[in-house]
Amino acid sequence: MASLTSLISSPPSSTNNIFPKRTSQLSAPIGRLQTLRKSQLAVTCKSSNGRSDPFDEVLAAAAAASRRDVLLGLGAGLYGAGAFVTDPFSAAFARPIDGPSQDVCKLATPSPGNPLQIECCPPAMAGRESKPFQFPSPSEPKRIRRPAHLASQDKEYVEKYKLAMKRMKCLPPEDPRSFFQQAKVHCAYCNGSYVQSSHTNLGLQIHFSWLFLPFHRMYLHFYERILGSLIQDPTFALPFWNWDHEDGMAIAEMFKDPESPLFDGLRNVHHLPSNKPLDLRWDRVTEDKPFERIRDDNYARVYELMVSGAQRRLEFFGPKYRAGDPPPAGGGGTSERLHNMAHLWTGGHNQQFGEDMGNFYSAGRDPIFYVHHCNVDRLWNVWKTIGGFRFDFDDYDYLNTSFLFYDENSDLIKIKVKDVLDPQALGLEYEDRPIPWRNSRPVPTAANAARTATAAAFGGPAEAQAAVGPRYVDPSKITSPSAFPLVLEKVTTVMVPRPKKGRTAKEKSAASEILVVEGIELEGDKVVQFEVVINDDPDNPSGPSNSEFAGSFLNIPHVHGNNGHNKFVTGLRMDITELLEDIGAENDDQIQVTLVPKKSDGPVTIGGLKIEYSS
Repeated sequence: MASLTSLISSPPSSTNNIFPKRTSQLSAPIGRLQTLRKSQLAVTCKSSNGRSDPFDEVLAAAAAASRRDVLLGLGAGLYGAGAFVTDPFSAAFARPIDGPSQDVCKLATPSPGNPLQIECCPPAMAGRESKPFQFPSPSEPKRIRRPAHLASQDKEYVEKYKLAMKRMKCLPPEDPRSFFQQAKVHCAYCNGSYVQSSHTNLGLQIHFSWLFLPFHRMYLHFYERILGSLIQDPTFALPFWNWDHEDGMAIAEMFKDPESPLFDGLRNVHHLPSNKPLDLRWDRVTEDKPFERIRDDNYARVYELMVSGAQRRLEFFGPKYRAGDPPPAGGGGTSERLHNMAHLWTGGHNQQFGEDMGNFYSAGRDPIFYVHHCNVDRLWNVWKTIGGFRFDFDDYDYLNTSFLFYDENSDLIKIKVKDVLDPQALGLEYEDRPIPWRNSRPVPTAANAARTATAAAFGGPAEAQAAVGPRYVDPSKITSPSAFPLVLEKVTTVMVPRPKKGRTAKEKSAASEILVVEGIELEGDKVVQFEVVINDDPDNPSGPSNSEFAGSFLNIPHVHGNNGHNKFVTGLRMDITELLEDIGAENDDQIQVTLVPKKSDGPVTIGGLKIEYSS
C-alpha cells in the first residue's frame, strides 16, 4: 500500500499500475466538453466543496448548445410511462435486459417542460466494443467497508479518501472516471436518458424493480475501484452510512467540512449537526423530535422493511423487470423503500428540485450518495442471513441482465447481475456491526393488546369485541369502496375484506398476506408521501413502533419518461402476516385500513385496496 506522503506528492494518473492492466484506453476528447475544459477544470481542482465543480456551467452550456449526434443519439423513439406489466406468455421465454443502447442516449430534465436540459450521457459509447466483466484476482487484497462515523476518527483514512475524491474531481470532465462523469451515471440510468438496447422505444429504469440492488452494487464497485486507483491503493474502500444503528444515524463528521472534497453545499443545513439523526419517518415539517423517538421509530421501520415486511424475495427486491417491459413505476420493494428517506432528508430543502440527494438526476453529485448506498448494499447481505425464504432470485432473466460501466482503466465493461451476487467474489467485505433493530418488533396499541388478550380469554374475536368494545370507527366515517379512485387529501379509512381468515401456520409459511394499495397515480417529479395503518384510531394514527403501522409510500422526484408528461401509476405492497398476528386480527373477515397523507408537493390518486397472497 502506498504511504499517504507519497500519494500527496504524486499527481493523479490516467493509467493504473496496481490493478490488472487492460489494453484499450479512452483517448478521444469529447466535443463541446473539451472546449470547457480550460475554463472549468481550474475551478474543479482549486475548489473542494463539491459545488464549485463544472456541473452548473457544463449543464448550462449543454442546454444552450446544439445537441450532439454522437453523444446523444437523439431519435424519435420516446417512451410512455405506465404501470409495470408482465406478459405471462412471453415471460416464459428468455428476456434479460441487455444493458442500455449504445447508440441512443437522450437529454434529461429535472421536470417535464422545464427548459433546463441535462446531459446525463457518458462519453460516447456508439461503436465502442465493451469487454466482459472479470472478477478481481484472488491475490488482490480485500476491500473492507467500515462505518462512516467510525472511519471519521481515522485521520489517515479520511485524508486518503479526501485525496482520492479530489483527484477524481480534478480529472478532465470528459474522462469517464471523473467525478463529473461518475455522477451522471445515476442520472442516465434513473432519469430517462437510456433506452433498452433491444427495445429502443422503451426507457431503461433501474429503480422500482428487482434490478435496484444489483445495479447499485455494480455502480459502487466501479466507483470504489476508480477512487482506489487514483491514490494507488487497491485496499481503499468506501465507508457505509450506518444509519440502522443509533451511533451512526447522523451524517458523519468527514462530510461536514466546507473545504473538503467530501462536502456538498446542497444538503439540508438543518440536518448537518451531530445531534441530528436521520429520521426515516421525516414528515418534511418536524425538526425537533427527541433522539430516542427517532431511534426507536427508525429501528421499527428497519424491522418492518427487513423482517416482517420482507419475508418473500419479491416483496424485498420489487417486481420482475424483463426486456420489452415498460419502465417499472415507483413502488419498488422494501429494500428500496427503506433507502428512500435518506435521499429526501439529506437533499437541499430550499432547492427547486431537492438537489442534490433529493432528486435522482442529481443524487450522484453528493459523495454521501455512495456512502448511503453502501449501507443499502450491506443490508442486502444482512437480509439473506435472517433466514426463511430470504435468498436471491435464480431467474435466468434476472441473472443475465447486464449493464455498462467504465472501469478504473477507462474501459467499457459489460457486467451481469449474476456477477455481483457474491460480494466476496468482488473482493469486498463489510465490517461487522451490531444489529439492534433485529429485536425491535413493534407492539400493539393498548386497545388492540386488550382485545387480543380478551379474545384469548373468551375464545374468539366476536367475544372480545363484545367485552372490550367495537374494533372499528363509526361507520359514518368509513369511506365506501365505490368512492375509489379518489384524491387522497385527508385521512381516509376503508374496510378491506380478507379472502381467507384464520390461516394455519402451514398456510402462512406457504404464502404471505399482502395488503395492496393499487392505482397510485402521481407526477414523478413531485415528492408524494402517505402512511398506512390497520385497525387503528384514524384521529390518532400510530407510528412505526406500534404494530398497527403497516407501511408508507414515498416518491423521490425523478422523470419517469420523456413523453412530455411525468404521470405514472404504481402500487404499494405490504406484508401484513405478522402484523395481523400482533393486533389479534387473524380471525377477522375484514380489516380497517387508514391512509394518512403527509406533506406532498402534488396530488396523489388512490385506485383502491385489496388483499392478495405472495408465495
